Amino acid sequence: MQEVHLAGNILEYMGKRPIFKDGVFLAPGSLVVGDVVIGKDSSIWFQTLIRGDVNYIRIGDNVNIQDMTVVHVSRNTHPVEIGDNVSVGHRAVLHGCKLKNNSFVGMGAIIMDGVELGEYSFVAAGAMVTPGKIIPPGAMVMGSPAKIVRDITEEERNLIERTAANYVSYKNNYLEDFSYRISIV
Repeated sequence: MQEVHLAGNILEYMGKRPIFKDGVFLAPGSLVVGDVVIGKDSSIWFQTLIRGDVNYIRIGDNVNIQDMTVVHVSRNTHPVEIGDNVSVGHRAVLHGCKLKNNSFVGMGAIIMDGVELGEYSFVAAGAMVTPGKIIPPGAMVMGSPAKIVRDITEEERNLIERTAANYVSYKNNYLEDFSYRISIV
């Protein structure tokens, strides 16, 4: 039996119920619906919606999806797949996209259907990545519509790694304080 700490809401949809790996944290006010799998030590923060109702969502290990973010899918065409060690900033929108390991989405960014972010790609705050755009590994993306502006720096690469690690620590701090704990078989 694994222990997970879920203070957010969980909804089954059409017979599909979210699955959570060890150490997942759902903050109060978050909502996870349907065909969703969330990996080990990942965190879904306050007022965030993860809506896997008309397609699936797969979230890797050590992922943080920050406050007020919306993650949704397109029916029959575009699921959401998020790799390991990914950070998604506050109030972002992810729709029918793929985020490879160690990618980073800034606050308020919008990632549309069919977009693929390569490893260590960095989408700046407020950027809008238009449908079908393929972002190569290590690229910095800015603007609306978003454009690749340069390769990321070593400092930005370190920021990506540090942010993912910090959010695992933050969620562990919250878990130490939470009295609401349930076990799932």
